[in-house]
Amino acid sequence: MRKSRKHYEQLLDSFPDVVTLPDFCKMLGGIGERTARKLLKKNCVKHYFIRHTYFIPNIWVIDYVLSDYCNEYKKA
Repeated sequence: MRKSRKHYEQLLDSFPDVVTLPDFCKMLGGIGERTARKLLKKNCVKHYFIRHTYFIPNIWVIDYVLSDYCNEYKKA
């Protein structure tokens, strides 16, 4: 059963509105930095890349978690 957007908003409330790669990894349950970079480079997660730094707004992380791609990735 899929969780709602509101659930993830409450869960990720402790993080800043825009996160960098280390926080993004923590938000996704402690995934590795290499895996996180692959997701960003494949454009699975919307982000900004400014001066060698990834910036990801919380709402885009939630969009990714609720996406079909993420659900397929979890099953694999």
